[in-house]
Amino acid sequence: MFDLTKWQRIVLKVGSTLIAPDGKGCSSRYLLAIAHFVVRCRAMGIQVVLVSSGSVAAGKHLFSDNVTNNRDVSITLKKAMAAAGQSEMMAAWDRLFDFPTAQLLLTQDVLQDHASYTSVRKTVFELLDHDILPVINENDAVSTDNLKVGDNDNLSAMAAAAVDADCLIICSDVDGLYDKNPSQHSDAKLIHQVDNIDSNILSMAGDSVSGLGTGGMFTKLEAAQKATAHGILTFILNGLKESSFNQLLQGQNPGTCFMPAETPMQEKVHWLTHTSQARGEVIVNNNIQAKLQDADLKLDYSDIVDVNGDFAAGDTVLVRDEAGKKIAKATSRSSSCLLYFLTSDDVDDSIVESAQISGPVIVKNELAVLETK
Repeated sequence: MFDLTKWQRIVLKVGSTLIAPDGKGCSSRYLLAIAHFVVRCRAMGIQVVLVSSGSVAAGKHLFSDNVTNNRDVSITLKKAMAAAGQSEMMAAWDRLFDFPTAQLLLTQDVLQDHASYTSVRKTVFELLDHDILPVINENDAVSTDNLKVGDNDNLSAMAAAAVDADCLIICSDVDGLYDKNPSQHSDAKLIHQVDNIDSNILSMAGDSVSGLGTGGMFTKLEAAQKATAHGILTFILNGLKESSFNQLLQGQNPGTCFMPAETPMQEKVHWLTHTSQARGEVIVNNNIQAKLQDADLKLDYSDIVDVNGDFAAGDTVLVRDEAGKKIAKATSRSSSCLLYFLTSDDVDDSIVESAQISGPVIVKNELAVLETK
């Protein structure tokens, strides 16, 4: 049992299977129960942020069957489906509520920049303060491979962390996490509670039953891992069943409950670890590993032995030791171009001094130490 009345804010993720179950546009078949749950939560004083997939599935029926039934649908056509389906999806949600909704379409580059990430956070809070329901989706109509989050399971966890949610609810087409794929094994057992998402838990992930969405159980576990690290209670439940939402309202666990970390990550550390993607790598000398916990840690160009990738000042980079082990993610205060120059064998201190290059490349409050298990 848990106390729903203590929640201030939740993020609810709804997938394509629930939005357009027949692949013929939006349907209220499963959305009515979800909408009722949202209304009940708001009546209890709980703010709700909706992360809604389904724009491609919602827009598919608007295009010729002989094109959309082709397994090799082009990326451009999928983007067109998303553009057409997004408005249909928002209209479907609007019909189910007697309060206003607002659309936020995000791409990875928006979340990648901490200032933009903070701006999204402030916008959501402003909408919630005015009793407007934020509906978040990835902007599939314009995103490219290097700008994609990739799936709305992980996007929902990023959103939950950004808005300081108490709970993340991920709706699936199965009852929760099983010890093996229930569609292939009749003796699969539902796992009701997970205290720590480790490699053993991740190995239990099978594929989603539906072929409409981009995420399966593995991406849901990734999302749960991100959310719980921020201290957010997370549920994976069967969104096809109205009883799932009734049980939640009664303080019962309808699926799999993932317990939040006892010591949540700080906001900036969580953003670096789980939201911002590394644009390149810096290789540091091995004696840095012992200094990572120092409050006044500062890495300058002399600590860096090599640079990989192409990144600008302000980008997130992966920090590795000389053996290639990942030790941290951090914001680089220098570009890769400058660091290539500073770490080259034929550069000496006099050249660096004459160029008036000073200041650290990485500082402690812009660094997140990675788990070293």
